[in-house]
Amino acid sequence: MAETRSDKGSASLFSPFKMGKFKLSHRVVLAPMTRCRALNEIPGEALVEYYVQRSTAGGFLITEGTLISPTAAGFPHCPGIYTKQQVEAWKKVVDAVHAKGAIIFCQLWHVGRASHQVYQPSGAAPISSTSKPISKRWRILMPDAKHGMYPNPRRLTISEILEVVEHYRQAALNAIEAGFDGIEIHGAHGYLIDQFLKDGINDRMDEYGGSLANRCKFIMQVVQAVAGAIGADRVGVRISPAIDHLDATDSDPLNLGLAVIDKLNKLQVVLGSRLTYLHVTQPRYTAYGQTESGRHGSEDEESKLMRTWRGAYQGTFICSGGFTRDLGIQAVAQGDADLVSYGRLFVSNPDLVLRLKCNAPLNRYIRATFYTQDPVIGYTDYPFLSTGSEGHGPFSRL
Repeated sequence: MAETRSDKGSASLFSPFKMGKFKLSHRVVLAPMTRCRALNEIPGEALVEYYVQRSTAGGFLITEGTLISPTAAGFPHCPGIYTKQQVEAWKKVVDAVHAKGAIIFCQLWHVGRASHQVYQPSGAAPISSTSKPISKRWRILMPDAKHGMYPNPRRLTISEILEVVEHYRQAALNAIEAGFDGIEIHGAHGYLIDQFLKDGINDRMDEYGGSLANRCKFIMQVVQAVAGAIGADRVGVRISPAIDHLDATDSDPLNLGLAVIDKLNKLQVVLGSRLTYLHVTQPRYTAYGQTESGRHGSEDEESKLMRTWRGAYQGTFICSGGFTRDLGIQAVAQGDADLVSYGRLFVSNPDLVLRLKCNAPLNRYIRATFYTQDPVIGYTDYPFLSTGSEGHGPFSRL
């Protein structure tokens, strides 16, 4: 069982935690981050080194978004988990991470309308809950490293929605075959599941649109199918009710989050087992709460949202989104989160756990190399604290 709220006084970012059946030695999590280094959607040796560099004994890693089907891509060279070749390639990554004593989940991803014909089989339109495109405010990264406009998507039929649910289920089974300890369902940040959840996108008039219950139907079908296939105790869910990325706005993010959480809590009762965790992105860098004057919601308002969702969810709660060392320590100490996931800081600091624990200086990340295809530059060449060297330096140990 996860710690109770009464344990928060003795909890720290660096104290052990029992996440379901997984015993963690600390609470610093590698957040899922698209890195575009899996050439032709096949994980290679570069991914092995990248994930091993960020592994610690008893640490928890979540992979980058991993494609569940041929229609799921919206970036160049993202890894998949829907073919035998991809499964076999992931085994090398997982085995290497396990050899370091770490736990690793595969994030299952479908971008929905956040794609382009160039990424789709036979140049078809991307699929979504809607036929509305993402606005011109946003640009998509193309295979030639230029940026393009998002096209009009194709609205899924009900029968096609059920096929996508099956793709998630099969991808989860494939992940377990590859040796992953579990999976995370990516239901956040304006991608396919979020396109069903948010009323700023979902304009359906059928059983998947309109009411909160209807808009939650797709995510709950996915969670139930995946949990039924691999066990609830191997399933995490990520949501971002207050994040406006890719036009993913909702008129009532607080109650959207509570509706999803209520349904997850009830599903856990039906399944007779808790999910591994709920992973929620902070609204720290969004347009949520923006007024006509351009001002954003206050930090207190944002914290109230997260604390409300945290208090409602019955299970392990992970926070992400712009956390520093101090903010992570504070979130755990105050009971606002059980675990804290770090993204950009983990890109540039492969030994981030050690650096945070020692309060050591951090390498600055280079944003221009986040989504390049180079197998080393901006990927595995950031220096380690112990040597100051780049590339193949000693891995961090706690």
